[in-house]
Amino acid sequence: MSKNRGYPPKHFSFYVDCGRCDACKGEGEQVVEMQFLADVHLLCDVCNGKRFKEEVLEVKYNDKSIFDVLEMSVDEAIAFFSKEKSSGKKNEITGEEIAKKLRPLSDVGLGYIKLGQSSDTLSGGEAQRVKLASFLGRGKGQGNILFIFDEPTTGLHFHDIKKLLTSFNALIEQGHSIIVIEHNIDVVKSADWVIDLGPEADDEGGYLVYAGIPSGLKKVKESYTGKYL
Repeated sequence: MSKNRGYPPKHFSFYVDCGRCDACKGEGEQVVEMQFLADVHLLCDVCNGKRFKEEVLEVKYNDKSIFDVLEMSVDEAIAFFSKEKSSGKKNEITGEEIAKKLRPLSDVGLGYIKLGQSSDTLSGGEAQRVKLASFLGRGKGQGNILFIFDEPTTGLHFHDIKKLLTSFNALIEQGHSIIVIEHNIDVVKSADWVIDLGPEADDEGGYLVYAGIPSGLKKVKESYTGKYL
């Protein structure tokens, strides 16, 4: 249908006039400015929050509109697109290729976020993992990069922490180096080198308690981290 109507790819972006709802400019909501109170956000009564023009939403891929696709979680989208095999047409982007591009997001524990989710709704840890996934998807040949992560496990289930550690190892195998500021014991004991600062917090901390391989930290009586290792 999209080819029959002559719709280029930009029609399926809510950042471009030709595809987005004219009433809400692709925001999905209309803002009523209040002079002395907080602005009121109302669901757009033209697109009903779907952000796109009706004629764009009529275009379906395996019975799903662009809105339906953007509402999918990463894991749902991988399952959805993986079913679509190549037809052999020239310059075709297959469902398998789309699923392959999305897989690094699942690999870093972000399989639950929606494809159309706004970046400003992500936590700091989630934003870091999105960046991590983008590098994992590029593969080798990027040069050697130093990555610094600040508490990337915040809010993660322990199963997802294992996925994150697997992703870290994948980066290291590609020739990169990683510095992680972290309190999670699973991450600490998986490190090649640990720098433990303490022994307490605030005015009673800030000193180098230990620097070395994780197993050596267990022998340092002053280290609270060592006790949990």
